[in-house]
Amino acid sequence: MERSDEDQKMPIQVDLKKGEKYYWCTCGKTADEPFCDGSHSGSEFLPLEFSVEKDRKAFLCTCKETKKPPFCDGSHEGDISYIMGELVKEK
Repeated sequence: MERSDEDQKMPIQVDLKKGEKYYWCTCGKTADEPFCDGSHSGSEFLPLEFSVEKDRKAFLCTCKETKKPPFCDGSHEGDISYIMGELVKEK
């Protein structure tokens, strides 16, 4: 199922595991948002490799406007505010 334009701006909550490497999509073309599926091939975009220091839930950016990649920082100006990937309050 394809995500609507509005859904594509909202962060996606994921479970991240300590010790695993993740590759966050920077091009916005992936079918596996927020993770890279190689759709950037042939473009100037490269995925962002990241890991976490402990198992945790996080909200990863899908609008690609975050100043704290790969974590949502609320740059999408949606209905929910996030800082460093953590839900801080509902508007």
